[in-house]
Amino acid sequence: MESCELVTLISTLACIISKDKTLEELNLLAAIFTQLGDSIATIVATRTE
Repeated sequence: MESCELVTLISTLACIISKDKTLEELNLLAAIFTQLGDSIATIVATRTE
């Protein structure tokens, strides 16, 4: 998958996920996905292979 295709996929998923969600739900989802991304980045940064 090319980088522009990935960006399009992620944007589409964001639109689908956010449909019919309240602002409170969207804020929580944003925090969850941010923490998930940060946790994955930390795992990658600490791995030694």
